[in-house]
Amino acid sequence: MKTQAVPMLKLQEYLRGQREAMLETLRQFVEIESPSSDKAAVDRCGAKVAEEWRRRARVEILPHNVRGNLVRAEIAPRNGESEKQVFVIGHVDTVYPIGTIARTPFRVADGRAWGPGTFDMKGGIVLALFAADALRAAGIEPRRKLVFLWTSDEEIGSDAARALIDSEARKSAAVLVLEPPFGPDGRAKTQRKGIGGIDVIVHGRAAHAGINPEEGVNAVHELALQIARLIEMNDPRRGITVQANVISGGTTSNVVPDSARTQVDVRFSNLADAKPLEEKLLGLQPILPGARIEVLGGINRPPLERTKGVEELFHHAQALARELGFELGEASTGGGSDGNLTGALGIPTLDGIGAVGDGAHSERECVVVDALPQRAALLAGLLATI
Repeated sequence: MKTQAVPMLKLQEYLRGQREAMLETLRQFVEIESPSSDKAAVDRCGAKVAEEWRRRARVEILPHNVRGNLVRAEIAPRNGESEKQVFVIGHVDTVYPIGTIARTPFRVADGRAWGPGTFDMKGGIVLALFAADALRAAGIEPRRKLVFLWTSDEEIGSDAARALIDSEARKSAAVLVLEPPFGPDGRAKTQRKGIGGIDVIVHGRAAHAGINPEEGVNAVHELALQIARLIEMNDPRRGITVQANVISGGTTSNVVPDSARTQVDVRFSNLADAKPLEEKLLGLQPILPGARIEVLGGINRPPLERTKGVEELFHHAQALARELGFELGEASTGGGSDGNLTGALGIPTLDGIGAVGDGAHSERECVVVDALPQRAALLAGLLATI
């Protein structure tokens, strides 16, 4: 990957001087609660993010009727635009319901900034804002147009943003995903599993469990047999897991149940496994005479595979990190992100380059304060050199 020389230590020094400003911006974002399914709340947070970006970039708020609005920011090089852009993705929504901030308020203690959404992933939005500031302060012109997209429903599937993510990714030389890194040492994520979800719904026939059980069709028994089939689909060597994680069925112990269902989580490492696995799941057939089953859902995120392009992008980031004095590692994870979508298009995608921290989706969520300037400097270097 050809790059221009960028003074990484100078960027980091500038950003260390911005640490308190970064924390204040993070506090403002975190205190605007933004649960994915609350459009009004997500829109309030998105409006604040857009306000911050307007000081730095050309901004569009892209309305959505059901989910929160999307925020797109663009910084174009003054010396003309290159053929391909650099695409940066993050999200403003969180998993926390309104009122969480009252129980776990934003605070800075023990070298960490605590609060719902700090780590996943409002800290990442802060990194991007201040990375842009650092480039401007150093007088560095990015080689490519920079496009930042802040989505509104990543935590529940990214339905609102998928078409736009696809469109922007296809115009990009690389994609940077500001999701949290892996582990306390802040490893980038170069592989993610693909994700699917199905509901298996069984319809049987009710009967008295003592008087005429033979006239019934036990939906719970049928579901148990189906779960045994699902278990056989697991293949740890290929990174395939099929897990029936929620089950329900029956009414009382003396009634042959006429309905039962399970919610199934599906994960897989290789894109080639997606279609065959989905066909198996959707093709489930009843086993007991008289039973009927429905299978709803399917594969909803492809995997992020460690392609040659991903490897090259990671090694480039690793070289920039060494200039900053730290070693950037890499990791694979079973969780998904919008990076799965861009990676499946064949666009080199580097995920997990957000704020270092811990406790995603829990009341222990936090980011490491002293790591914020370093991660922002790494991002700035990537934006300038890709």
